[in-house]
Amino acid sequence: MKHTDPPIIVEQTFKAAPTLLWNAITKHDEMVLWFFDNIPEFVPEIGFTTRFEVRSEDRTFPHLWRITEVLPNEKISYHWSYDNYPGEAIVSFQLSKVNDGTKLTLTNLILSNFPSDIPEFTRKSCTQGWKYFIQQQLKKYLEGKS
Repeated sequence: MKHTDPPIIVEQTFKAAPTLLWNAITKHDEMVLWFFDNIPEFVPEIGFTTRFEVRSEDRTFPHLWRITEVLPNEKISYHWSYDNYPGEAIVSFQLSKVNDGTKLTLTNLILSNFPSDIPEFTRKSCTQGWKYFIQQQLKKYLEGKS
């Protein structure tokens, strides 16, 4: 993906209070149940960093996250990169109260280009990945809590 591409935006409304959704996206013991199960730790504080690996076929993607913005029960953003591939993004999770629940808007904004020859870095792959995590995994996780 290129930094000139429009951001990827994935939205989902959940029948859950903002605090329940916030906990699901910021508490380590909940994140590992629907997001990446090998996140070693996560603290929703600006400057916190974590690193973990994801394997796809014969490729390894060492994820590097650094928290850049935290507005409790409203928004968390992190700088997302890999230590073996170029490219940087900011991923934001924005919560907003709606009639019977909470809407999550995920925005993935590319800051510098990711390699175009790696299948996992295509816009289609990235969009499908976020839809899987937000519209399937997180939705299923939260439905199981209510």
